[in-house]
Amino acid sequence: MSLATVAISADFLTAFAKLPKKIQQKTKAFVAKFQSNPTSPGINYEKISNIDGKFCSVRIDKAYRGIVVRQEKTGTYLLVWVAHHDEAYEWAMKKRCAVNANTGSIQIYEVVKEPMRVETQLVHALFARYSDGQLLKIGVPQEQLSFIRSIMTTGELDQASESIPADAFEGLQWLANGFDFDEVIDVMGIGESKVVSDADDLGEALHNSSTLRSFVVVEGEEELASILRSPLDKWRTFLHPSQRSYVKRDYSGPCRILGGAGTGKTVVAMHRARELARNCVGDRRILFTTFSTNLANDIKANLDKLCVPAEMRRIEVINLDAWVSRFLASQGLKYRVSYEQAELEDLWLEASIEAGCPLDFEPSFYVDEWSQVILTMEELTLEAYVHAKRAGRGSRLRRDDRKQVWGVVERYRRLMEERSLRDVDAAMWEARILIERNPSPIPYASVVVDEAQDFSVPAFRLIRALAGKEHPNDIFIVGDSHQRIYRKRAVLSRCGINIRGRASRLRVNYRTPEEIRRAAVAIIAGLSWDDLDGGVDEAVGDEVTQSLLHGERPELHEFRNAADELDWIAKCIGAAVNAGQETRDVCMVLRTKKLAEHYARGLEARGLKVLPLRPRQVDDRSIEGVRVATMHRVKGLEFDTVILAGMSDDTVPLAYLIKKAQVDGTVVEVERSERSLVYVAMTRAKRMTIITAPGRMSELVK
Repeated sequence: MSLATVAISADFLTAFAKLPKKIQQKTKAFVAKFQSNPTSPGINYEKISNIDGKFCSVRIDKAYRGIVVRQEKTGTYLLVWVAHHDEAYEWAMKKRCAVNANTGSIQIYEVVKEPMRVETQLVHALFARYSDGQLLKIGVPQEQLSFIRSIMTTGELDQASESIPADAFEGLQWLANGFDFDEVIDVMGIGESKVVSDADDLGEALHNSSTLRSFVVVEGEEELASILRSPLDKWRTFLHPSQRSYVKRDYSGPCRILGGAGTGKTVVAMHRARELARNCVGDRRILFTTFSTNLANDIKANLDKLCVPAEMRRIEVINLDAWVSRFLASQGLKYRVSYEQAELEDLWLEASIEAGCPLDFEPSFYVDEWSQVILTMEELTLEAYVHAKRAGRGSRLRRDDRKQVWGVVERYRRLMEERSLRDVDAAMWEARILIERNPSPIPYASVVVDEAQDFSVPAFRLIRALAGKEHPNDIFIVGDSHQRIYRKRAVLSRCGINIRGRASRLRVNYRTPEEIRRAAVAIIAGLSWDDLDGGVDEAVGDEVTQSLLHGERPELHEFRNAADELDWIAKCIGAAVNAGQETRDVCMVLRTKKLAEHYARGLEARGLKVLPLRPRQVDDRSIEGVRVATMHRVKGLEFDTVILAGMSDDTVPLAYLIKKAQVDGTVVEVERSERSLVYVAMTRAKRMTIITAPGRMSELVK
């Protein structure tokens, strides 16, 4: 058995995904053989006479070649490219592979000749204010310094992206967008990267955290097969140094990671769950929970791709509502948990009629008052409610008003008992009380929480009980209040979850082009957002997060009616398909379920195959068809093209919700939720966002 180390680059996987299916099969067979023993006599190396000397070609078949960086003295072999013979050689002839002396990372880049610039031009160049030492520190290769100094605009920088090492390009983007140099060093995690002792040792450099954002060392056949099965799912294989640090770190207690849409929060949470599972002892398990069934199903499907079976057996993925229903049943409590707003509002209406309450409140007021105020109290008593804080609830209530509301609450609780019914938050409150009154060994070593911004106070208090008393690595929380679409809010410290000194932020957007990100951020800018722990999150805007991708700004189109709108959308999708895009990579998003059904039928009538994304249904990427989903359902997913349809001013925000909020005094909160929904929907796009409306466009996106 060879003692050589074989690694695969992210670029190799990109090239592999573009190969014809038949050639992919041949490449898989070659890579398996190569990974087993790269020194085998059957590997036909042919040295490439480029400027580097480390590059070789290897034979896939008569017409296709792989490109390998070979360092025999350290027994290191890097698979870096694969293509048709001539294209492979053309790619390799321009490249150099080296260990960066400042960051310790392996870099593959072009030695580019800088354009001719006169001295007066260079004074105004994009990076003129930075010294050579600073540019070198963020990973710019010595051979590219002159070229980098000749770049005049951000547009020129983007055009040069394929020539510059990925880590250096990221640092240059941060600087070009006005970020402080020391802040860039911190965001990139350069201070945490271990610089190699031998500047020419590829084997040692492979363990550098910055290298691992672009290379993966293949440990066995099972891992190799998994990587090649889904080559474009790079989130499974490559992590940014900042992401890796959160995944690997030992925390003395609960921690919280914030991050805007596209920054990889769920990816970090999944890798963290895998890391924790690897360190579980005995029969302990990891609970991975999130807000909705949809998200739980999607996360479980992705964890199945990420983890080997032994790891997956230690991770339980379930949305918290489902966990609670199962737990209550196990305790002999045969309650039905209702998730239907209309059913709960009818129950509150019945309770208010029985109580003879004269207050002019809609049933939706009681639903929110119960969830956001009453169930956050430690004791469900009138006295506690009279003194309870109601921040953000709109309508002020005097002491006598609260007494009358409490009369409705008592009747609501009695009706729930009579009908063996619970709303979600009441069920969570009851589950926690049962656990605290009858403590037993907790089966979970740790709890991982995704989409934390949508969890209520009863939910987080239950999570605290499930994790047991505070201990190292007990609770790992990721979230973003800008994506709060269910109007629930909790302060972690008031739920017994102390994150002081263990709160961090992800700042690099890997999914959404900068132009779409900026347009989406503009929708939620100007409002106050919380940090999930009682503080203010100042992260709206360009001073905190940026995208590493660039593209087109969102398109806005108004039409006379829905028929004209659908005609245009169908033609637009048809043109994209003719240009090579697959229908599965397009998602049309609507505000409501009724609209989604109507627009789905409209696309089908115009000859397009459609796959509606329904609740509790995983998006099976092997099935063709334009995805159609509501704004709530699309959360957690991503597509090349997102079309926000039906975005007229009476639909977004929903007119009837605004009317109800005007009665309840909660207009600000409702409008905030509507903005968050649009923000979430827009940022599902990896390439293009198109916004259409029958009639006048919503003011939220103009």
